[in-house]
Amino acid sequence: MNRVPNDAENAHSSSVESCPSLRDVHSINPTHLMARIESYDVREKKGISDVRRTFCLFVTFDLLFITLLWIIELNVKGGIETTLKKEVLHYDYSSSYFDIFLLAVFRFKVLILAYAMCRLRHWWAIAFTTAVTSAFLLAKVIISQLFSQGAFGYVLPIISFILAWIETWFLDFKVLPQEAEEENRRRDTITNSLADSFLRWKRKNKEIMVENLLHA
Repeated sequence: MNRVPNDAENAHSSSVESCPSLRDVHSINPTHLMARIESYDVREKKGISDVRRTFCLFVTFDLLFITLLWIIELNVKGGIETTLKKEVLHYDYSSSYFDIFLLAVFRFKVLILAYAMCRLRHWWAIAFTTAVTSAFLLAKVIISQLFSQGAFGYVLPIISFILAWIETWFLDFKVLPQEAEEENRRRDTITNSLADSFLRWKRKNKEIMVENLLHA
């Protein structure tokens, strides 16, 4: 008569003993998973990748370099103040370099807004700035009289054109592919960590079930 209560008591005690083991399994897996993923989450928390930061620095260099050349051109033509009034206040499309400076400011604002602040992962913004730059410079070279104004008539349009296309090449062939590769690597690591943790949990759970059956 006492056998049934004893058996029930033994089954209850064995199930109670197995509970800590199950808790141990569930405590192991999240810790193991988070330790594997945290190193990759640090990159996301930085906000901007190293290669994208380099691209933004080059965009800034583009603006500063064009500004420097324009200031030199103003100084060569007879003084910064006098030439500045002539090129800005009395702007003439055929002879002024002020619009090339504004073109550099336009590229800087659009690209920094798109790829530094909004962190776009698409090429449409730089395609737009490069297309506008190329079309404007080609029209200015054909229509204007820049070539009759000395060396700066060649230097500023050519340098501006080259820098715009270097930015396009750098973003399309360096920034976007490298960031996509890092993102795929991070996803693969997370997926492998999840699969590894699940297999460990499944193996441990099977061992606990076998152990409980042997004790029963």
